[in-house]
Amino acid sequence: MNLIEKDSQYLWHPYTQHKTAQTPIAITKGQGALLWDENNKEYIDAIASWWVNPFGHSNKFIADAIYKQLTTLEHVLFGGFTHEPAVVLAEKLMQILPENQQKIFFSDNGSTSVEVAIKVALQFFFNKGEKRTTIIAFEDAFHGDTFAAMAASGISFYTQAFQGMFIDVVRIPVPVKGKEQASFDALKKVIREYNCAGFIFEPLVQGAAGMVMYEPEALDELIQICAANNVLTIADEVMTGFGKTGKTFAMDYCQQIPDMMCLSKALTGGTIPMAITTFTQEIFDAFYDDDINKALFHGHTFTANPTGCAAALASFELLQTPEMQANLVRVNANHLVFQESIKNHPKVIATRVLGTIFALEIRKENEETYYGTMRTKLYNFFIENGIILRPVGNIVYILPPYIITDAQLQKVYEVVENALEIV
Repeated sequence: MNLIEKDSQYLWHPYTQHKTAQTPIAITKGQGALLWDENNKEYIDAIASWWVNPFGHSNKFIADAIYKQLTTLEHVLFGGFTHEPAVVLAEKLMQILPENQQKIFFSDNGSTSVEVAIKVALQFFFNKGEKRTTIIAFEDAFHGDTFAAMAASGISFYTQAFQGMFIDVVRIPVPVKGKEQASFDALKKVIREYNCAGFIFEPLVQGAAGMVMYEPEALDELIQICAANNVLTIADEVMTGFGKTGKTFAMDYCQQIPDMMCLSKALTGGTIPMAITTFTQEIFDAFYDDDINKALFHGHTFTANPTGCAAALASFELLQTPEMQANLVRVNANHLVFQESIKNHPKVIATRVLGTIFALEIRKENEETYYGTMRTKLYNFFIENGIILRPVGNIVYILPPYIITDAQLQKVYEVVENALEIV
């Protein structure tokens, strides 16, 4: 059997209906923004492999850091032990996080970083003797696939099989342009009517919803409302973190700062699964007690994996170089030029750009679902033309590795523009 036949026999892929899905593409190698399949066909990875790979595939700088760590200490349990890579990584994070973030908790992916934050928000008030059981989230949010993260997510077809099994979540509108006041009013109403522990949000950009964007000033207002009512705020920066929006974190555009932050994806430059949830000292102190039952009883086998920490440290170092910061500006400039050229196309409803993120919304004649006909036609067209893009319904987004060349970006834009003719 060849690779694809063995895959079909043994493997279950994410977000895949195997009865109707197309045969997966067998990737054999990657370099920079490019991937090659088993037939040596070349693809531009225009979404950084689900937003994790900002510095390109087979990055030697990160690979060398991983190798060095592997030959020193590959892993040690983090319960009752510590190690230098975790401590140094924490120190580095404190230099770039909002000033109120003082403690970090390791886990292993974006969903679990959110799971930790929601559990902490609920237990924070439990430890204080208050009954607060409701989490506030945006409509069409996506925070992951573990249970609390899934409960906070609002894209219904991901969660419909589990309705009635979730923690209590109440949704408010996203404060997109023109709907800010409705969002503010809804938040105040929810806080009045429910015992709210926390408000979780994707700052400035809702990724899985189709790169829906809103302004920092609106988020500032929502955070202030929560602070005035002692509701904890959780910034889910799993997608937006580490340069995607043009700044290190999306929260860097805001005046207000959250009580918790969730980090993953680009944390290790797309190499080793790792996630971090960060907290204020006040939150940590609510768990610091002679009563052992007030501890946070949560952990993962690979918590603070030293090799992952080494990858994250190398990733931070790369992000902060003048060359990489210039790449953020360069990619954004290319996006803005393309936006100007495409925004008046008769088949384009809207375009959005923030940092390295570009999105365009295509006019549709029929109701287009998340994995509907238009999405499938577009996806197939992109793959045929050597571009990896995963449209969300009628929304096409580009979120490339920062090291993508101008020529590669231009090819992506050309294929996207040509794709408009097939829908």
